[in-house]
Amino acid sequence: MSDYLVIVESPAKAKTIERYLGKKYKVKASMGHVRDLPKSQMGVDINNHYEPKYITIRGKGPVIKDLKTAAKKAKKVFLAADPDREGEAIAWHLAHMLDLDIHSDCRVVFNEITKDAIKESFKHPRAINMHLVDAQQARRVLDRLVGYNISPLLWKKVKKGLSAGRVQSVALRLIIDREKEIKEFKPEEYWTIQGEFLKGNETFEASFYGVDGKKLELKTEADVQEILARMKGNVFTVQTVTKKERKRNPVPPFTTSSLQQEAARKLNFRTKKTMMLAQQLYEGIDLGSEGTVGLITYMRTDSTRISETAQQEAMAYIESTFGKEYVSQEKRKEKKSTNAQDAHEAIRPTSTLREPNSIKEYLTRDQYRLYKLIWERFVASQMAPAILDTMSVELVNEGVLFRATGSKIKFPGFMKVYVEGTDDQNDEQDRLLPDLIEGENVFSKDIIQKQHFTQPPPRYTEARLVKTLEELGIGRPSTYAPTLDTIQKRNYVVLENKRFVPTELGEIVLELMLEFFPEILDVEFTAKMEKSLDEIEEGKVEWVKVIDEFYREFEKRLKIAEKEMREVEIKDEPAGIDCEQCGSPMVYKMGKFGKFVACSNFPQCRHTKPIVKEIGVKCPRCHEGNIIERSSKKRRVFYGCDRFPECDFVSWDKPLARSCPKCEGMLVEKKLKKGVQVQCMECDYKEEPQS
Repeated sequence: MSDYLVIVESPAKAKTIERYLGKKYKVKASMGHVRDLPKSQMGVDINNHYEPKYITIRGKGPVIKDLKTAAKKAKKVFLAADPDREGEAIAWHLAHMLDLDIHSDCRVVFNEITKDAIKESFKHPRAINMHLVDAQQARRVLDRLVGYNISPLLWKKVKKGLSAGRVQSVALRLIIDREKEIKEFKPEEYWTIQGEFLKGNETFEASFYGVDGKKLELKTEADVQEILARMKGNVFTVQTVTKKERKRNPVPPFTTSSLQQEAARKLNFRTKKTMMLAQQLYEGIDLGSEGTVGLITYMRTDSTRISETAQQEAMAYIESTFGKEYVSQEKRKEKKSTNAQDAHEAIRPTSTLREPNSIKEYLTRDQYRLYKLIWERFVASQMAPAILDTMSVELVNEGVLFRATGSKIKFPGFMKVYVEGTDDQNDEQDRLLPDLIEGENVFSKDIIQKQHFTQPPPRYTEARLVKTLEELGIGRPSTYAPTLDTIQKRNYVVLENKRFVPTELGEIVLELMLEFFPEILDVEFTAKMEKSLDEIEEGKVEWVKVIDEFYREFEKRLKIAEKEMREVEIKDEPAGIDCEQCGSPMVYKMGKFGKFVACSNFPQCRHTKPIVKEIGVKCPRCHEGNIIERSSKKRRVFYGCDRFPECDFVSWDKPLARSCPKCEGMLVEKKLKKGVQVQCMECDYKEEPQS
């Protein structure tokens, strides 16, 4: 019999922790929550101080029975769920089920699953923090009051299967508001003049800046011709040369939000996938002879703070690997967001000494890529700034001014390990300039004039939307992934080229919500509600009071909506073809995995077929079928033969209609981080990448 029972959420976590604690401890997993509000009803007693009605989650009976048996045999039970509101609530529910005293020292928390951190946490057990529990309960009750009141209304007035929620509704509004901006955008014409210049045999580029020392915008072709007419010959004088040394500091370690954004930019990971992989790295990976080890600290955090121990280990590693000059010599003050709870450290490796390549064989490809990203970001954050030599020059011809800037790395510093990604694909790279001297002449080799039009704001990528929600104080680190997943599952938005596009259904739902529940969609109101939840956690306000203030006004709007909300009929869009079985017109329908074509004579006729998008390419394998665009269950686009299963040709890369000039094989468009590259499927033929 074990002296102590420790309960965590997952078996992976249990396995790791049990190895560290020794024979006196038995570690079991609750498999997440054991109690929750019922799915079939509201589960909140509005007339009794919003008392939640908790029930045992279906299928958890055997788990609870096993935990109760183990708890009776143990001298003491420790609840070691995750160190956040959700984890505290799980511990509270477990205490209730196992008849534990919530005021006893039964709760242990740790930010990383390492031997030292685990042993230290068990030296300082504490009581369950009811402020944390109340904050989680308040969010759960609040979301239930909104969702279970508005959703049935949308089912009745629009269609079944719809839902509404505080954070998801605001996220939808941001996407639709952006789409309106794009539609209403009126492009404006502007021109640029780019010059290619020569100094000796060296060439460099400079851009038109202005006239007689003043900046001038070129709005029409006539403006350009006036500038070109003013210039005489191809001799330009170097008017000024400015040389400076610029310091570039590293970015701080990851928060949940910044990890989701960077994983989307650099690894092309969806938010949900990033959090799933991070959870695996946190709970522990079997590293062979080293056993199961937690590789990163807790992945739900809004803080960039790190422990002194981790900082010292990182600095020692940097000095031994790169040299003393690469170690940061300054104590950086971490910027704390006004919305940050700062409850946990930043996301970092549990040990800097555990280099990504040294454990690569034990990780899946995606686990390795995410761990490498976290490791590099953390190590770089503790390194010295990069030093760049910058140079800017002004070239003049008859008062017409061109400017050029260039830089070169004098000392790489943190850039030796990691440089943060960017959402802007046309990010201009630093370029070198020849050694120019004031007063000398250079010669224009080519002067290129280009017409441009201003572009509308871009649609939201997952990374941009997460960043915007965080900046507005909407939601919390743990809510972003499920929020983005929900608005896609409900078909309120779709992803096109990795950017969110609202559907007609999403626009209808938002319009109704704005009309009858404007406060739910108000950014400031939602952010204020998040702040109220933080105040509950801090013990500054009672959770029932926060819920009551919201519900009194919400109930009034609900009654008005039930009476006045109009019914909306979403008409099926004709597909332009007739049913092969009964001859009725086919229509587009929306299913679990997106649009498909179905017979309009449903339910009498149940004939359906997928939407086929041909790309004008014959199948290279059977030479009979046509290549069509398909979609996997995870909504990833791929290409295959329309004669499947007779022909099993598939490709993740888009095939092209032309053949390889080298071997006559099929050419495909291979997506790169920036742009595409045409490659041959059979030989090593490649074309220059196109942005």
